[in-house]
Amino acid sequence: MGSEQTRIIAVANEKGGVGKTVTVINLAAALRQEGKTVLVVDMDPQFNATRGLGVEVQEGMPTIYDLIMDKQAVKAADVIVQTRWEGLDLIPSHTDLAGAEVELIDVAGRENRLKEALESVPAKYDFILLDTPPSLSLLTVNVFAYAKEVIVPCQTHPYAYEALDELFDTIASIKDEINPGLAITGVVATLFDSRTRISHSIMEKLKTDKRYKDLLFETVIRVNTTIAESAGVGKPVIFFRQSSYGSTDYTSLARELQEKRPG
Repeated sequence: MGSEQTRIIAVANEKGGVGKTVTVINLAAALRQEGKTVLVVDMDPQFNATRGLGVEVQEGMPTIYDLIMDKQAVKAADVIVQTRWEGLDLIPSHTDLAGAEVELIDVAGRENRLKEALESVPAKYDFILLDTPPSLSLLTVNVFAYAKEVIVPCQTHPYAYEALDELFDTIASIKDEINPGLAITGVVATLFDSRTRISHSIMEKLKTDKRYKDLLFETVIRVNTTIAESAGVGKPVIFFRQSSYGSTDYTSLARELQEKRPG
């Protein structure tokens, strides 16, 4: 399961559209640029992280679905794909994963399937980053059962801010019932638009709310169209346009993360 030094981090928010997948692929790329070895695990049936790292899942290619559903026959090493950037690897996802929810419903220990499946991941990674579905599902619970840390991207918008409370409750209950080692490393403000009053207002709330202020990363991810452009061509923004805001912000986040530990 990686070595003790491997940091296993879920990037999670039950609300969609907050910059979760974008954070996974660009933080992974920025960490790689910093000389770290990184494995991205795509646990979202929409497989945007897989596409965002330029990987096309071909017919018959094993994915995270096969690993979770048949961990006897399929090993993590069979599913790990090297992306075109050395030291940045991926366990791809597929729409089949949506069916895993239903298929696992009566399986004993179903919340630990991912953890068991990833026990055989080689210890060579400094970071394992997990993308999660934008809902609290059995897949998300599996990610939380395996991870050691959680990073919460929060769009600087009222809906996203208000949804944090529920997410924090969910993480607390998983910690109590399934994974006592789970901790929130930080909240990262995303899609910040300095031109809008609402972005500034939510930023202020994050900085002053007693639940979040000590968890807030100093790095803020600004709204940046280059990030969307880079996703469209299956490249993290770091490798797509080094001089963009997106690139600068995720590089800053990667550096801050290396210094920041949960709690």
